[in-house]
Amino acid sequence: MKIVILGAGQVGSTLAENLAGEANDITVVDTDPAMLAALQERLDLRTVLGYASHPEVLRRAGCNDADMLIAVTDVDEINLLACKIAHTLFRTPTKIARVRSADYLMDAGVLFAQEALAVDMCISPEQLVTEYIQRLIEYPGALQVVDFADGRVRLVGVRAYYGGPLVSRQLKELPAHLPAGVDARVAAIYRRGKAILPEGDTIIEAEDEVFFVAAAAHIPKIIAELRRHDKPVKRVMIAGGGNIGLRLAKALEDKVQVKLIEKDKLRARELATALNHAVVLVGDAANEALLIEENIDDIDVFCAVTNDDEANVLSSMLAKRLGAGKALALINRMAYVDLVEENSAIDIAISPQQSTVSALLAHVRRGDVVRVHTLRRGAAEAIEAVAHGDAKSSKVVGRAISEIKMPTGTTIGAIVRGEEVIIVHHNTVIQAEDHLILFIVDKKKTREVEKLFQVGFSFF
Repeated sequence: MKIVILGAGQVGSTLAENLAGEANDITVVDTDPAMLAALQERLDLRTVLGYASHPEVLRRAGCNDADMLIAVTDVDEINLLACKIAHTLFRTPTKIARVRSADYLMDAGVLFAQEALAVDMCISPEQLVTEYIQRLIEYPGALQVVDFADGRVRLVGVRAYYGGPLVSRQLKELPAHLPAGVDARVAAIYRRGKAILPEGDTIIEAEDEVFFVAAAAHIPKIIAELRRHDKPVKRVMIAGGGNIGLRLAKALEDKVQVKLIEKDKLRARELATALNHAVVLVGDAANEALLIEENIDDIDVFCAVTNDDEANVLSSMLAKRLGAGKALALINRMAYVDLVEENSAIDIAISPQQSTVSALLAHVRRGDVVRVHTLRRGAAEAIEAVAHGDAKSSKVVGRAISEIKMPTGTTIGAIVRGEEVIIVHHNTVIQAEDHLILFIVDKKKTREVEKLFQVGFSFF
């Protein structure tokens, strides 16, 4: 597939890195020659220096015969204009824009139509991050929660604790510990950073990071088997009143007690007007006296979502030390994500880039892949793929799970058949139009998985 990426920032470069090694023809456009040179040193792709919304730059980038344009610069207006120009001048089939401003999103149906700005898909990092944090708050014991099949199935990562009901037990004992009617499949286990392929006789150890697939309604009961009983979240403190902070406060204020800390007095007044029940405080979230005064030790979840990575890390570490139940930090630099998760007291580092790239990848994958989530900082993937065709034209339809030659490190966790969620076993037979939820330990195997779902000849 020939793809033009506009913007070599965190999202653009991460996306290029994900796609360059998958037999795609990638061109990246940016105004910063140093960033383009760094990409070319690491990856097999073309670069074009220039303004992303200039017709001549888009022409040099190859938009006249590109399959897809992905506009992920830091400026909404440039992204939207580039999509419109690509549609008008080059008839580029698929145009995707990153849009951060909520004002554009409110009228997306009209503004992004083909006769208007001609944006086929809009990605809002702020909205994606807000929804992700909401899911983490919904399941207090989870490290990662991702949705499939319109929320009917979820993949959840939890850390097993000492003394947990399933620790030191074999995976085949899991069904005996679950309530009647509740089923789940362990998709992967990570032990000290290394993946372990789950088998019936695999033993779960304390501190293992366990990923399992189950119907959304069954998730809390399954987490309880791997975790101590995490109490429901009742009090949340948010550091930072930017786009994400405001969205998150609005989403949570009717369900839990919310306190939002914002440095800027004028912005704080705007937030107080926009919110109904949340308490807005003016101050520095890294101020120990302020946190103590606001009873940080009674806060169930502390979320640092400012635009400053260092401030998010420091305030989250301080909140955790002062007694907050769980600390989440928004971190843009991928190098910081690794450092924070491995070496600090912060419970979860949230990467807007990974959320955005996950949403974009579903539109790039071959075969009928309808959803993609990058996991383990991009090393692994979970995908939702649709099985088409019949036993003659498809490599999966009409076959039992045990008969499918899956790439090494790939697990099929569940099938969504209409409204029914089926946790798969070795004798489960796949039918046409089934939605399969797969976990891929090694992202390099993704192309092999995609080929399984291509019928007859390649189609997208």
